[in-house]
Amino acid sequence: MPPKSKQQTTSHGSPVKVLLVEDDAFLAGMYVTKLNLEGFQVTLASDGEQGLEEAKRVVPELILLDIVLPKKDGFEVLKELKKDSSLKNSKVILLTNLGQREDVTKGLDLGADDYLIKAHFMPSEVVEKIKKLVN
Repeated sequence: MPPKSKQQTTSHGSPVKVLLVEDDAFLAGMYVTKLNLEGFQVTLASDGEQGLEEAKRVVPELILLDIVLPKKDGFEVLKELKKDSSLKNSKVILLTNLGQREDVTKGLDLGADDYLIKAHFMPSEVVEKIKKLVN
């Protein structure tokens, strides 16, 4: 049996909260499993509106945000997150299949801390990026 990972904690000792906003159930399950194994406290939302509601409810340290989402796209969600005083300091990684230069530029200009193209990163690499941003 593999050893249990150390829980990822903030400087105050509380668990690092990650919100994953992803509408693909298979990918969401894979990322939730990987993040939980790495000691993160994960909340999942499957569309943009639910993502905003969950962000306001849990105030995560980091949000993994898809762009192509039902109800409200990731760019709209990002704009609203950055306008909200309680959420503007949450780190945001856009995790998407949109790889056009203008999409990357738009995401970073709207305040994303990183922009990852799903097909180019394994879940373990995404977790390493998260650890660097929250530690």
